[in-house]
Amino acid sequence: MANNISHITEYKVLARVLLVLMFLTFTTIAITSFDLKAFSVTVALLIAGTKAFLVLSYFMHLKHESVLLRILVAMVFVLFAIIVLITFIDYAYR
Repeated sequence: MANNISHITEYKVLARVLLVLMFLTFTTIAITSFDLKAFSVTVALLIAGTKAFLVLSYFMHLKHESVLLRILVAMVFVLFAIIVLITFIDYAYR
């Protein structure tokens, strides 16, 4: 944590985040019943990215960390997005 300051998140906030995560999980499961063709994987990855952001922000307390650490985590997401984009491009041209 930045400057060794502890941050306490209220249980109400954590409960809301948990409910949103459960809703997004059920949404991911529900999407499998629809035929979205090539967008199925894209939608599932967007939902998974949103869930990862929520977990990182609230349960891992990233929103209370220094700017440098936030930038480093963002760079990991950017690298992941680039790898997924390259994979989609490779898949499209096979």
